[in-house]
Amino acid sequence: MEICDGNLINEIDVESIIEAEYPDVAVLMNECLSFCGLCAIKPYAMVNGTRVFANTPEEALEKIRTKIEEELAFYAE
Repeated sequence: MEICDGNLINEIDVESIIEAEYPDVAVLMNECLSFCGLCAIKPYAMVNGTRVFANTPEEALEKIRTKIEEELAFYAE
């Protein structure tokens, strides 16, 4: 999972939350993910190459959890 340093999702400590809930998931903080403007408009993260975003950091975190669960289920098969 990748997060841009300037992203609105950083209003909550998503890195610590995700790493605590999903020890197998690495959270990488990047200076920029090259989606110019998106970080200033909506909280988002990249989960295994897919953009996951919402209107609030809390909503984005829930969508990120869902996407991580989908990815982990896929690789568990």
